[in-house]
Amino acid sequence: MRTGTGVPPLERSREWGKVPEGLSARVPAEQRGPGLGRDAVRLLVSRGTQVTHHAFPELPLLLRAGDLLVVNTSPTLAAAVDGRIGDARVVVHFSTRGDDGRWAVELREPDGRGTTRARTGTRAYMEVMLPGAGRLVLQEPLSPRGERLWWARADGDVLAMLRAHGRPIRYSYTERDQPLSAYQTVFALPSPDGAGSAEMPSAARPFTAALVAELVSRGVQFAPVTLHTGVASAEAHEPPYPERFAVPEASARLINDARAGGRRVIAVGTTAVRAVESAAGQDGVVRAAQGWTDLVVTPECGVRVVDGLLTGLHEPEASHLRMLEAVAGRPAVDRAYEEALSGLYLWHEFGDVHLILPVEHPHTTRCDGNSW
Repeated sequence: MRTGTGVPPLERSREWGKVPEGLSARVPAEQRGPGLGRDAVRLLVSRGTQVTHHAFPELPLLLRAGDLLVVNTSPTLAAAVDGRIGDARVVVHFSTRGDDGRWAVELREPDGRGTTRARTGTRAYMEVMLPGAGRLVLQEPLSPRGERLWWARADGDVLAMLRAHGRPIRYSYTERDQPLSAYQTVFALPSPDGAGSAEMPSAARPFTAALVAELVSRGVQFAPVTLHTGVASAEAHEPPYPERFAVPEASARLINDARAGGRRVIAVGTTAVRAVESAAGQDGVVRAAQGWTDLVVTPECGVRVVDGLLTGLHEPEASHLRMLEAVAGRPAVDRAYEEALSGLYLWHEFGDVHLILPVEHPHTTRCDGNSW
């Protein structure tokens, strides 16, 4: 299993610049007009620095028989809960449950617009009163990298409290609260222990049951994996913290068979990349694995398994862009984002999506899974 590779400093400047606020997707696609569905988003396709523009329902025409899509089955939790510290209102984002029963949490404060902003002054042994007379006690920062996320211990059953009193995590670029169903993907499956993702594995959101059926009818295969994603760093754009993942034996076999047969392995979302690359050995073979991964995929460490990636559009400071560069290279990513900006694509979890495919080299023999 691959583990942490070190965290390089984040790059704060990119040639394509800042994303205008007007390009944030404020509501889900199906709420933007009558008769629209989840798949009513645009699809930017990159093959190296060649970029084409499509509608998402065209995806079956862009893939081919034998392609393998690796999808994340993690369900989204209603991970935001109102709380109080003394007389002060706070919002608790429950990120990840630890092996010892503690939770990694982020404390935020209401911004007066129905969303939240970063909160300062969090410290050890601080007590937060939760709905239903529950109590949360902060213990220690999750990481020496900063004090945004804390390990905390809560009274009672946190998952039951989230089901009763929680709501999906929402950020300021969205227009209004949405039901939890708006944050579930078609691939989401209940976890045996009730675990899930603090934030939606959003690259898969545009898929519908009908589109999945069409892909299957055309010979596209699916390999399910699980990665329970934690709370994103909305302001600081930190690299991801360790997260729980599982790659089952059947999916490992599908991935290895596809690679051995020269077929393309395309991850649906950066979470799927992190899961499957964490289960890959030095030899590039994927083996069934589960537990925690602290792997951060960068151009320096590269990818061993994934040939392509379907993902959302990320802010220029986001660490996810380093993963995209590991798959496609910096020139391809920069070119795609220049096109996305000029084409007025929409960003964030309800926005448009970007499909990165390998460059096809006619009359050449592919030697490994990372040839471009």
